[in-house]
Amino acid sequence: MGASILPIIIFSAIFGVIGIVLPIMVPKGPNRGIAQCVLILTGATCWLFWLCCYMAQMNPLIGPKLHSNTILIMAREWGNPLNEG
Repeated sequence: MGASILPIIIFSAIFGVIGIVLPIMVPKGPNRGIAQCVLILTGATCWLFWLCCYMAQMNPLIGPKLHSNTILIMAREWGNPLNEG
């Protein structure tokens, strides 16, 4: 199981628009620099947070907690019966 390139491209484009395109479109005013900084930081931090969450799903540190009966039923239903013992 690995990363798919399509979600990475899509979300990079979305957050790229927020962090690169929108700061250019901020109207002139006394707080233009602050608004641009907020948009750039928002795009960068949201993209980084999304990327960390996406990568954490590729190799989770904590697996599901299953009872032994559940494991035996799953194995039997999936065609790989286990012997209780």
